Amino acid sequence: MPNALDAVDRKILALLRADGRMSLADLAAKVGLSPSPCLRRVRMLERAGVIARYVAVLDQQAVGLPVSVFVSVKLERQREQALERFAKTIARWPEVLECYLMTGPRDYWLRVVVPDLAAYERFLKQKLTRLEGVASIESSFALEQVKYTNVLPVA
Repeated sequence: MPNALDAVDRKILALLRADGRMSLADLAAKVGLSPSPCLRRVRMLERAGVIARYVAVLDQQAVGLPVSVFVSVKLERQREQALERFAKTIARWPEVLECYLMTGPRDYWLRVVVPDLAAYERFLKQKLTRLEGVASIESSFALEQVKYTNVLPVA
């Protein structure tokens, strides 16, 4: 599907990335279509998985979670069962916004958000260090967010 995106599809995506609550009438007018064909294109993009979901992007500071911690985790073993168990457990923890299985010396990279240092200490002691199979954990605290986006660079 991504290779089949034409200029109108890309314009629809750009407009919805900027304002996911844009009315169908406004979207159609801005891409030069009537509402019915515009809606068909949006539905096609949704069915194809190009548009995965619609969300409200919250301000991390405003909701009281100003601390971002980047955590690298090394497991004792990289067996499939251990990797799956780790991933399933991490997926349930709301403090973890992102989790990636990595190449290189560490197995996982996490982005954790918390209200303060004490909350991170609780997360570390009560959750992460209690996970079976964790060999080591390294934490780095973000001092400043220079750039953040969840907008993919689809032209």
